[in-house]
Amino acid sequence: MVNTVSQGTWRVTNYIDHTLNQTDHFTGYIFTFGSGNVLTATIGTNNIAGTWSVTNTNSSDDSPEDPIDFNIAFTAPADFEDINDDWDIVSRTATKIELIDVSGSSDNTDYLTFEKN
Repeated sequence: MVNTVSQGTWRVTNYIDHTLNQTDHFTGYIFTFGSGNVLTATIGTNNIAGTWSVTNTNSSDDSPEDPIDFNIAFTAPADFEDINDDWDIVSRTATKIELIDVSGSSDNTDYLTFEKN
């Protein structure tokens, strides 16, 4: 997973927050998953800094069947804070990563998809 995301740049092609499609909040942003767990979202000359990591633990995971988490953290702006989570990996290829987060009931399920540029 680390090798997959750390090569090239990525864009959000799907973001469902509970039942609301909020993909458009990330339109035009290019995401770089850099070394040292540095995550950068860039649009034009504007850079938003965050962190990312892949952890192999289920201690804080909503899905103990899959102990691998893809962690994303931004401190601002609010749209980016919405994707802060310990995401479960649904599927991944060299060009697409599909993530899910279930918080309690199925009504509280978030989906996040990155595709390589």
